[in-house]
Amino acid sequence: MKIFEKNHRQYRLAGSLNDFQMQMQMHLIDWKWKHITREPGLYGKREYDAILPRSLHGTYATVYPPVLDRLKTHARRFPFREHQYFNHMASSQAANVNLFLPVLISGSADQVLAKIKPDFARLATDKLDNGWQIEYWNKYLGDKRPSSGTDSDMAIAYYDHDGRLCLWLIEHKLTEAEFTTCGGAKSGGRQACHDCTGSLSDILADKNVCYYHSKRQFNYWKLTEANRDFFAGADSQAGCPFKGGMNQLWRNQLMGLAAEADPACEFERAFFSVVRHPGNRMLDATMDAYCQLTANSEKFRTFTSADVIAAATQTADPTLQDWARWYCDLYNLPLPGEEVGAN
Repeated sequence: MKIFEKNHRQYRLAGSLNDFQMQMQMHLIDWKWKHITREPGLYGKREYDAILPRSLHGTYATVYPPVLDRLKTHARRFPFREHQYFNHMASSQAANVNLFLPVLISGSADQVLAKIKPDFARLATDKLDNGWQIEYWNKYLGDKRPSSGTDSDMAIAYYDHDGRLCLWLIEHKLTEAEFTTCGGAKSGGRQACHDCTGSLSDILADKNVCYYHSKRQFNYWKLTEANRDFFAGADSQAGCPFKGGMNQLWRNQLMGLAAEADPACEFERAFFSVVRHPGNRMLDATMDAYCQLTANSEKFRTFTSADVIAAATQTADPTLQDWARWYCDLYNLPLPGEEVGAN
């Protein structure tokens, strides 16, 4: 923990933050002090201003108040794990809820989401929980455990313009500098046979060199083999392309590809997107590399939270206008036509 000073205010922050993370956390702390509490929270035995105090854990103090009851109803029907840092002001899980739930439960969801995804015709309210699910997962990867496994921050079921039922998986990033990397490459259970230096084709020829395949018996490489054409650019990279940040993108994409390929699955098409804060450019290199690896497939696209705000504010829905002002105030975004305020 280090103390930083700005505008005659002192902030107790982690010492390893980059410029964007520091500026965003200072803004979020200012918002916390104004709207929630000035009491710090604990990480270990150290106090941090960006963490909520334990007395507020479980109160969803950072969730947009008008959607809170609906969130609790959803959690009872589709239980999901709260992330370790849910009570941090920079929680991506909380930001994901705040970005999508107000839109999804409004009467303008079709209008807003169609501006983000052009093939979107209407929300499939007869699927999932009225067309959506937080922390969605399915059976295909075989990696789900009580405290681990692959899930998408948000899943949206919709019908496209041809009437096909589609699944849209979305990963949300707020201030993260990178996506989740491969835990298997760092596992203490690795043996001499586990080798990440081969190309994608090398690993497909002998899947047992991957710890996740031979030791954990996850289905990642079986599904990759079944979708080899999708990862057309993978062999241009030295070593396993999924050892670094593309690992999380790969696993989410595989969930969609496997669902789409299963004749018993009701979803005819599946897509995966990443949504990020527009000020967070640290993820660009990984996303650009993934686009090259997948030959710029239409099944992977990126957008920003500002895109969602812009689409929502173009509607005449007063509930979305109110939400957009709240969201932009919390996450330091300008409303369309305005400049973002300085701390």
